[in-house]
Amino acid sequence: MSQTTQNEPEKLEIVKYGHPALRQKGARVEKITPEIQALAAAMLETMRANKGIGLAAQQVGRALQLTVLDLRGVTDRPSTLKLDGQESDIAAIMPLVLINPEIKPSGEPATAPEGCLSFPEIYGDIERPSMADVRATNEKGQALQFSCGGLLARVIQHENDHLNGILFIDRMKRDIKAELKPKLEELHAATKAALKLKK
Repeated sequence: MSQTTQNEPEKLEIVKYGHPALRQKGARVEKITPEIQALAAAMLETMRANKGIGLAAQQVGRALQLTVLDLRGVTDRPSTLKLDGQESDIAAIMPLVLINPEIKPSGEPATAPEGCLSFPEIYGDIERPSMADVRATNEKGQALQFSCGGLLARVIQHENDHLNGILFIDRMKRDIKAELKPKLEELHAATKAALKLKK
């Protein structure tokens, strides 16, 4: 059955590279309304259905300071988490909804492969700071504050870039981007063509 029940969050369409929403800076969420909570739940459902570990509001066509993450299924790339200065298991805060996040990257730069649900089958090595301090609000209106490293710090920085209209290809080294250029141009053209058909 395709209809969603009252309790089941809907799945949203993930916009692809070439969609203007991906270049929009997200507006601050001034109030956590039932609509914002429903959007966060739908984004988590959409992310899981697409086997992702992070999804920003821009990727579902909404220019808001809202992102969701869930890294519990990842076993090959470690993450670290500190809550109140204590080492913690990342499962303690997953799934994670970050509203109006403030991210302070720190630590040595580290290079690792990244992908993005808005860029299917496109991957590239990206250098980012290895740690991040995070302040945000969750979907219940509770304040969150933690420090993280490894994959969690990388995903949070990737998603926070989305909230500011920055894409992972903007952080790629020139040679990697040049290698991916045909794929990127093909995806961009396909997205633009699909948008024209919708008009």
